Amino acid sequence: MNQKQIAITASGLTMKFGSLVAVDNVDLEIEKGTIYGFLGPNGSGKSTTIRMLCGLLTPSSGSATVMGLDTRKESESLKQKIGYMTQRFSLYEDLSVKENLQFISEIYAVPRKERKQRVAELLVSFSLADRAKQRSGTLSGGQKQRLALAAATLHKPEILFLDEPTSAVDPQNRRDFWETLFELAEQGTTIWVSTHYMDEAARCHRLAILDEGVKVADGSPRQLGESINSHVIEIEADDPNKARLCLMKSEEMTSITQLGIKLRIMIPKTISDPLQLVSRKLSAENIEAKTEQVFPDLEDIFVSVTQQRRKGSAS
Repeated sequence: MNQKQIAITASGLTMKFGSLVAVDNVDLEIEKGTIYGFLGPNGSGKSTTIRMLCGLLTPSSGSATVMGLDTRKESESLKQKIGYMTQRFSLYEDLSVKENLQFISEIYAVPRKERKQRVAELLVSFSLADRAKQRSGTLSGGQKQRLALAAATLHKPEILFLDEPTSAVDPQNRRDFWETLFELAEQGTTIWVSTHYMDEAARCHRLAILDEGVKVADGSPRQLGESINSHVIEIEADDPNKARLCLMKSEEMTSITQLGIKLRIMIPKTISDPLQLVSRKLSAENIEAKTEQVFPDLEDIFVSVTQQRRKGSAS
């Protein structure tokens, strides 16, 4: 049996800005060749964590290693092993697509005899060859995204850090982008993706959920769904609003979300027969509905673990 290889570890990673604790005592262990998602709303500490792991910010406390390098002591050596794609397009808009890639090849000290070939390879593989002479500032959102990823992978990094990489592109470009990420992971690249999109996080091999700087869950989407302390019931009712108002009266319902004509209800696992409970409540008010217990999706998981954490903090 092959021993797993670890790309990133962190122990007690903490970042404070004055009295604000942006990242609070985060532990991590991420295997090589995986796509690891960091899911959380804006302001939850995702970008700050990335910057600490890239060696761009020194933690207030705790430690981290990336590809065996200490992020505090070996940040310069680390920069040659990682690619970092920021949320905002950060290349030079006045330079052409090709000029940007040529410049990045010099920044990363790609051997001179390899630069021309490497730039040409990337222009083709990221479908930018016909845009090579176009000024980067005039590209569409999807084209800018492809250029930014090409630049981040130019020096063939072992780890890619992607900070909200698809926040400004359409669904088709997002899908194409993820196909590229899976190809890179197949080739052995470890990929860290921070996101607030639930559907995007569901594509990751593993993910952590961050809430107000605290890691509240970590595992595969399947593992996280199995581990939450809530049943999830889906209800299809002729009058969903009436059903929602009926169920809101019950303290057992910890979350009620309406999705079109359907309701999605979360009930603590301490209740042994949640379907019977829901059916009884609806029947008492003569509401016709179909009920079904379903597997939690990432939105359910996020709501459950953050509610649990906040209840624990309040008690």
